[in-house]
Amino acid sequence: METQHQQPTITSRFRRICVYCGSSPGKNPSYQLAAIQLGKQLVERNIDLVYGGGSIGLMGLISQVVYDGGRHVLGVIPKTLNAREITGETVGEVRAVSGMHQRKAEMARQADAFIALPGGYGTLEELLEIITWAQLGIHDKPVGLLNVDGYYNSLLAFMDKAVDEGFVTPAARHIIVSAQTAQDLMCKLEEYVPEHCGVAPKLSWEMEQQLVNTAKSDIYR
Repeated sequence: METQHQQPTITSRFRRICVYCGSSPGKNPSYQLAAIQLGKQLVERNIDLVYGGGSIGLMGLISQVVYDGGRHVLGVIPKTLNAREITGETVGEVRAVSGMHQRKAEMARQADAFIALPGGYGTLEELLEIITWAQLGIHDKPVGLLNVDGYYNSLLAFMDKAVDEGFVTPAARHIIVSAQTAQDLMCKLEEYVPEHCGVAPKLSWEMEQQLVNTAKSDIYR
């Protein structure tokens, strides 16, 4: 009788990880490979995926890998972007929200950690905001940067420059964890211990959302 060998399960401290990434596949095939490898890492560690919804670009690649691996996939997407011709067919659970601010807050609320794959303006904006929330003390969840083929070298150099010039403290610089491969990044995130002290540690997700909604109302007046 042939014995089936199952791949051993890796125990993780995380239940769900939010992944920010491009809705484009990028020109370098290594970006697509990294999305697939990160998806496999989540499956091996029994971690569910939270992402921005849709099935195009790197977002579609990682969501399909995680879904096919038997893990839960939650796509959070604004109602205005929920058309199939814009995002494609989302796999797993789809949670429609009223706008971009609510999307980011819901993704952050659902996740135990955050990872950014290569992406454009949207990915960068989401990454920097979640780093800022950690700096403020709104959360102390790990934030990872998958620096595929040096894609984020310039961003990391900027962060180091900000420390040198006194705009970011060395402890706050430690908020972002980077690695060149999905496996190395996951190992670093598992071992992450916050070093910074938030300037407003009593803030909650709900209070932050109230501030965002108030500011949004002021903008639209």
